[in-house]
Amino acid sequence: MATFVLVHGAWRGSWLWKRVRPALQARGHDVHTPTLTGVGERSHLASPQVNLETQILDVVNLLRWEELSDVVLCGHSYAGCVVTGVADRMPERIRALVYLDSFVPANGERLIDHLPAEQIEHMREGAKARGQGFNVPPIPAAAFQGNVADRDWVDRQCTFHPLACFEQPIELTGGIDSVRNVTYVRATGYGGASPFDPFYATAQAKGWQTLTIDCGHDVMLDRPEELTETLLQVAQP
Repeated sequence: MATFVLVHGAWRGSWLWKRVRPALQARGHDVHTPTLTGVGERSHLASPQVNLETQILDVVNLLRWEELSDVVLCGHSYAGCVVTGVADRMPERIRALVYLDSFVPANGERLIDHLPAEQIEHMREGAKARGQGFNVPPIPAAAFQGNVADRDWVDRQCTFHPLACFEQPIELTGGIDSVRNVTYVRATGYGGASPFDPFYATAQAKGWQTLTIDCGHDVMLDRPEELTETLLQVAQP
């Protein structure tokens, strides 16, 4: 049996994994899909104080109080920043680290360092106009080039996401360097303005396992069976 901790990206929540979670559980695995502070069913906790550090601690504390070890830790999209922080602090608890079409920040970087200036301005203006100055409205699902059948549902499910999560630099100590089993999965159906190709190229240069899945950005919705098999493969000793 393996232990999976699957972390959703910006504007989403635990609900994003509802097709992959039961598939892994049916194989006898322990699966945790935490919702980060300030979004999803925890959107009532959103505030200007919620930042990347808050959401890293959401997952660090899950591992600590659930006494999880030998974990397959997967972060999607924005959550690449979150799982990087978690793996840096608790590398001894990580069996494998999976970046799923996600950001992979270096020490001192912010997510917005990897976005075009016009997108950053759009996010900040959206927060000012609609999110009380601190909460960024969700990007429509169509922009992520996922399957058409899910788009209205995803748009209904998404919530605002605290802006500080995208603006706070990550602080790393080098602990993550001891995690040897690292995989980067690129969703090749999400192209165009995607910021993820450079991270995929860097992963290849570092000698990480690199895989592609032909679908939109929300891989767990577009290709749940293929993603389930990929996670099971990564979990092998």
